[in-house]
Amino acid sequence: MNVQEITSVGEIDTFIQNNRFSMLYVSQEDCNVCHAIYPKLKELLSNFPEIKLAHVDARRVGEVAGKFLIFTVPTIMMFLDQKEYLREGRFVQFEQLERKLQQLHNVI
Repeated sequence: MNVQEITSVGEIDTFIQNNRFSMLYVSQEDCNVCHAIYPKLKELLSNFPEIKLAHVDARRVGEVAGKFLIFTVPTIMMFLDQKEYLREGRFVQFEQLERKLQQLHNVI
């Protein structure tokens, strides 16, 4: 899976504008939960090739927390046509997330 590394808030805006289905994965280097969830998320998204994934390190792009009201990492945010469609934070329930993505896939 090809993941875009984001280094500024401007890049986030461009990524969301350029991809109908876009997902942001916001993490931090020193977060063990973040490191555990990331490979699982990439594996899950391999079943949904239309969803484009970008990774944001919240320490390097500090403005991301204020822009999207992120209070904990990891945070997964899915955008559909530039509107936030779903958000999962800290402890991600992958079965539930997969169900939501499958519903979206079926509707589209």
